[in-house]
Amino acid sequence: MKILLIYPYWLEERINTEDVVVPPIGMYYVGAVLKENNYDVEILNWCKINETPEKISEILIEKKPDVIGFSILQANRWGGIEIARIAKQIDPEVKIVFGGVSATFLWKHFLTHFPEIDFVVMGEGEYTFLNLVRWLEKGEDEHIGNIKGIAFRKEGKVVRTKPPEYIRDLDQLPVPAKYFEYQHLSLTRGCPGKCTFCGSPKFWGHKVRFHSVDYFVEELELLYKKGIHFFYFSDDTFSVNKKRVIEICKKILEKNLRIAWNAISRVNYMSEEVLSWMRRAGCIQISYGIESGSEKIRAYLNKKITTREIENTFADTLKYSILPRAYFIYGSPGETSETIQESIDLIKRINPLVIHSFVLSLFPGTALYSEYKKKFNVSEDIWLNRIEDIKYFETDAKLSREDVISFGKRLRTTYYEFLPSIVDAIEFIDKKEFYPMHADFCSRLGMTFDHGDYSLNEEIKGKDKIAEKLYSKALKYHPDPRAFLGLGILHQKKRAYHESINILSKGVEYFPENEPLNLCLGISHMNLGAFETALSFFLKFQHSRQCLGFIVNCYHELNDFEKASAYQQKLESIV
Repeated sequence: MKILLIYPYWLEERINTEDVVVPPIGMYYVGAVLKENNYDVEILNWCKINETPEKISEILIEKKPDVIGFSILQANRWGGIEIARIAKQIDPEVKIVFGGVSATFLWKHFLTHFPEIDFVVMGEGEYTFLNLVRWLEKGEDEHIGNIKGIAFRKEGKVVRTKPPEYIRDLDQLPVPAKYFEYQHLSLTRGCPGKCTFCGSPKFWGHKVRFHSVDYFVEELELLYKKGIHFFYFSDDTFSVNKKRVIEICKKILEKNLRIAWNAISRVNYMSEEVLSWMRRAGCIQISYGIESGSEKIRAYLNKKITTREIENTFADTLKYSILPRAYFIYGSPGETSETIQESIDLIKRINPLVIHSFVLSLFPGTALYSEYKKKFNVSEDIWLNRIEDIKYFETDAKLSREDVISFGKRLRTTYYEFLPSIVDAIEFIDKKEFYPMHADFCSRLGMTFDHGDYSLNEEIKGKDKIAEKLYSKALKYHPDPRAFLGLGILHQKKRAYHESINILSKGVEYFPENEPLNLCLGISHMNLGAFETALSFFLKFQHSRQCLGFIVNCYHELNDFEKASAYQQKLESIV
């Protein structure tokens, strides 16, 4: 039996795609359980296949799946429906199964309106999906009603079975890294918070469940051995159990896993001790949900955090050279120009180095959505519209679209105006063991302004100066290849090639085998006409297409056409 697990494309295009282009970790758990039971399963990330839609039919015809499981979030449900329709046209016998957050909350809606969907798996899907696949494989010898956690059609009616129990011991799940490669990991299921805009409590239950330290670190180690060195710990609140997090960090260090990773947490589940261990173990960024600077709005959203907790945690996070990101929501009930100013004032106090701001939206499974349905007597048929969500302001006569758009613009514009002073205000803990980490932090941030996300933002002024300050600050703490390179490139931009050579030469002294430093240094020498000197840096890396191209150019300039031809042939053989 051939099984495909598909992560479909989203309805709307996005500017920031980092959170939406990655299949949920749950797909890998489902896949691992199937693999453990000797099923032929493949995971397909089709979040962008709509850019080449002809490939949908081509791949489905090639793969010939018997069962297709879709991971359905609210914004990609139409992608799943459209792919399911194509699959049914190709093979009417293929079984289509929807699972995931939105499928769980809208199971009746999907089965009522979309005949191409055969089954819905609700909640944790690993063993429910396995049991469904076994039933499909056997035929109808056993009654399908014995499978907990599914919905289907019976005699023209949509029915559901009893919900399954939550998996108490998450370690009973096979480690997906035995079978798949991915970067998003999860230590927990569930969140201690009960925010009114979030569906996590209803989906995962009100109790946080954990993998053991050994399970989590084994998963990391398996992926590390496969060559993956950067990770996203995508728990709702990674540090909810501080002792467990510290143990994980110690194990990472004991095993000498040289990794970098991002995490998500809440400001009221953090401490200096946890932050110090997280940084030692490779954490470089933590995202915190702040939502608003207005305590009144945070209370309405049931975001049970205080202003003092926000201020202290952001200061402590930055102190240990971990980049603090802040999530803000605007367009909430009671939002006014004054409450937006409260958010701006809070931003100025906590100095986040990244903010992401979103319009408050209503999603199935959340308390706000339940209130909306009762208040307006709305049915799930609203999701027959090709929309990703419902904006709260559309349900509140006191908020206009124009006001909410202006609130978001004001938040972002003010933040970008203030960002240079936020960078200037960076202060780290003065402990020598953290100096290399401080240097790493500054050089990473410098590259963001130099040729990363911030470099493309026209609202931020003086980006090269900010980058230069950060690179210089990095080198005051510790030699850092990224900082040497960044300064060298900035000098090249200004055609200050002697200055570029000076700083890059220092970098090469510390990091003689670093290809980007040698390459950049060679280019600066080329710009001064010193082609033989430039060659001495390029020739170290004859495996590199980029270096080979410059080697050919240098020999041409030196009129050594025989060697230029030889290296040109070598370049073409690599291409």
